[in-house]
Amino acid sequence: MFITFEGIEGSGKTSQIQSIKAHLTQQGHDVIATREPGSSDIGTQIRSILLDSRNKGLDPLAELLLYMADRAQHLNETIKPAMTAGKVILCDRYFDATLAYQGYARGLDINLISKLHKMAFSDVRPDMTLLLDLPAEIGLARAWQQIENGQRTGKETRFEEEALAFHTKVRSGYLTLAAQEPQRFKIIDASASKEQVQREIIAVIENVMDKNNL
Repeated sequence: MFITFEGIEGSGKTSQIQSIKAHLTQQGHDVIATREPGSSDIGTQIRSILLDSRNKGLDPLAELLLYMADRAQHLNETIKPAMTAGKVILCDRYFDATLAYQGYARGLDINLISKLHKMAFSDVRPDMTLLLDLPAEIGLARAWQQIENGQRTGKETRFEEEALAFHTKVRSGYLTLAAQEPQRFKIIDASASKEQVQREIIAVIENVMDKNNL
């Protein structure tokens, strides 16, 4: 089962994925946690370009193509083998992030992004997408607090340094995507406590797994 976690900066995806992985592993599932960008050696190098705050002049199209390059490596090196092996895949960002960030927020053509994905990646889509949703100002405040506390690297702040209006567009883009595919997307209130969010995510995942006899 291929499950993706999406949301704006500071939505808590990364910490929740680790907790959910531990829970599902205890339940007897074979689980891997992965992320975009940076799940492979090559992806790590791409990630260093994409998230470095010194690269403010990165062209939106170049940004898109770097994310696509990372995804090509990620799919072939990690996701497809895990799918073949029947593992539960928990992925921190995937194709919807590209649509939300490079499409809705940067203004690149949504149809172009979708066509590129379909052509390059056989339109591999998640079985379920958990959108951890909260207002942009709350997410950004949380993200900067994590950076100041040393919970996140201070070098990867290119997106955190974008204006609030940018992050508001990202959130709006995510909600638009969720409305277009309500069967795949499950919206989680990420403004709640970490424990409440975790309980809701577990309940949603277990419900879907039960329905699919997993």
